[in-house]
Amino acid sequence: MSDIDRPKDPRDTRAPDKVAHFVSDAPFDPDVEVVLTEEQERYYMASQWKLMWWKLRRHKIAVGAGVFLLLMYLIAAFAEVVAPYELQHRDVRHIYAPPQSVHMFHEGSLVGPFVYGYTSKRDPETLEKIYTPDTTKVHRIRFFCAGGYRGAEYEFWGLFTGDFHLFCPEGTREPVFLLGTDRLGRDMFSRIVYGARISLTIGLIGIILSFALGIGIGGLAGFYGGWVDNVVQRVIEVLKSFPRLPLWMALSAALPAKWSPILIYFGITLILALLDWPSLARAVRSKLLSLREEDFAVAASLMGASTKRIIGKHLVPSFASHLIASASLAIPEMILGETALSFLGLGLRPPVTSWGVLLNEAQNIQVVVLYPWLMAPMIPVILVILAFNFLGDGLRDAADPYK
Repeated sequence: MSDIDRPKDPRDTRAPDKVAHFVSDAPFDPDVEVVLTEEQERYYMASQWKLMWWKLRRHKIAVGAGVFLLLMYLIAAFAEVVAPYELQHRDVRHIYAPPQSVHMFHEGSLVGPFVYGYTSKRDPETLEKIYTPDTTKVHRIRFFCAGGYRGAEYEFWGLFTGDFHLFCPEGTREPVFLLGTDRLGRDMFSRIVYGARISLTIGLIGIILSFALGIGIGGLAGFYGGWVDNVVQRVIEVLKSFPRLPLWMALSAALPAKWSPILIYFGITLILALLDWPSLARAVRSKLLSLREEDFAVAASLMGASTKRIIGKHLVPSFASHLIASASLAIPEMILGETALSFLGLGLRPPVTSWGVLLNEAQNIQVVVLYPWLMAPMIPVILVILAFNFLGDGLRDAADPYK
């Protein structure tokens, strides 16, 4: 056995032998071509967007949140198909009916997904209608069904009439209320699905308007500076000095009560956008102040490029990843704003259905105690807000892929 292979005695205190120096002492030749591996070349030649995507994929929580949000927006787009009942469908036989649990086995045999029917009676003292599950009534759940029960037809986005549903009750008088019903006997699950269309899209439309104002105004302030920057900064400081929620409430209360639901929807969206752009404008301004003196911006200006082209084609794309991360964190704020205003009765109003409008019916503490399932709309609100925050954190980390 050689000295190198022989294990070292722990009692040996002698200095170890010198390690051979393997670094070449030959002079550096710049003409020698460096050969990169395929993986190295793929990394060095990748664009910033590709590097951002590779880093985001390693953020498992952010990817999961993105998948969840994509699923939620698909549900909102196809609400008529996902909801088992039409939005205004009423079942007067089941007012304030509690949620039904889904079962697979009945009396030891596999039946498939089904729910037990209700047995109801009046409390002689409170006159409250009390529901209890009736195990003799087995209501099977059908999947990918069309028609066959009352209220099955709908108008898909107001374009055409359809009756295809993801799942539905087996018969016309066999209710399936997964999240119970409200004071008019309307299915809460179906109304939450329809409400997702309003609550989720108001954030997207609001962020588009907010980005247009923030990038435009902040871009002018950061590119020109001087008196333009001073005016924009003073306006931003004035708007930021107002408390957010009271200002939302004041502007929402100022909307005419005679407006149609569509006008109220766009009015609330415009209010949320007008109060959100100052933060984005300030971020864009600071970025442009640091980038406008860069060589590529100066070169574009010397070549005769217009201000609009320099800002839109050269400066904004250089920090577009940060804007995307900011958008993913601003959308949940708008969703919460609409939910809060509608909950307080100052936002959207029936017949428009959103998560905030649904929660407005749960303001009475007595109703909440007796019928807690009316608070179910807060569950998708919490999940969507958390998903946007997780996705925003992942995008913010991936925005700088070189870290």
